[in-house]
Amino acid sequence: MKKDLISIRDLSGKEIRDLFSLTDKLKKDKSKFSDALSGKTLVLVFQKPSNRTRVSFEVGIYQLGGNSLYLAPHEISLGVRESIEDVAKTLARYVDGIVLRTYEHQNAIDMARFSDKPVINGLTDFLHPCQALADIYTIREKIKNFKGALMSYVGDGNNVCNSLLYACAKTGLNINLAAPKGYEANKRVLKEARAIAASHKSSIKIFKNPQEAVKGADVIYTDVWASMGQEAESRKRKKIFKNFQVNSKLVKLAKKKVLIMHCLPAHRGQEITDQVIDSKNSIVFDQAENRMHVQKALLIKLLGKK
Repeated sequence: MKKDLISIRDLSGKEIRDLFSLTDKLKKDKSKFSDALSGKTLVLVFQKPSNRTRVSFEVGIYQLGGNSLYLAPHEISLGVRESIEDVAKTLARYVDGIVLRTYEHQNAIDMARFSDKPVINGLTDFLHPCQALADIYTIREKIKNFKGALMSYVGDGNNVCNSLLYACAKTGLNINLAAPKGYEANKRVLKEARAIAASHKSSIKIFKNPQEAVKGADVIYTDVWASMGQEAESRKRKKIFKNFQVNSKLVKLAKKKVLIMHCLPAHRGQEITDQVIDSKNSIVFDQAENRMHVQKALLIKLLGKK
């Protein structure tokens, strides 16, 4: 039966653990899996620009013995030149898997509905599951007994935040959220994540200021104040988020060895300072690297022999 990755909510705790176990093996000896997806082709349909998502998927499937195709926004004009239904049904005749990076989350849902080949959500305005899975895997690498550890997310309650809520809840991580009023995480996601977290004996707490949120934190995570598509709000958001910057003063309130995370690209001097992102506590580029390793495991799980 075909399986997609549209949201971490749809993965079981066991599926995530199995994915991470396979990632461990891939990192230890990539040559062992050099023909795991021999003859397989992955198409990347991107409406948004990308560095990490595109490169990690293209290099990842190449290392597994497969091929990739990149379709830029102007090449399909998804939903304009051609309907999502027709694109999904056509691509499924040619390729073994589809990665979609788009704006409206419904696009990803529709692509998965109409394609009989696996569809991976490479980012929507609502969720970024590949990023969050790599983030949790990175924390698991750095903190031996990571279940029950505390992540403090400071900043915009955006797509990354939403996916982190599901990911933390599914894996037993505690998470504190601090965002300006009106920029909190999605209420439905919060409700669903809290129900999941309760079954894993972990917590989700909301704070009005970042100082309270980071107390005792094992991890401090932040993201840009204005995501792609929100550039027109940049000046307004700078004023609203100015007290939510992750700087040395804020970091001192957390644990001494607190890990610093950012999904990148970073707007240095805005949501995070150079001093923090370049500090010995920063694992930002470990996160970036692990995008490829976790996604390779994901590709094997979705595209490999059943």
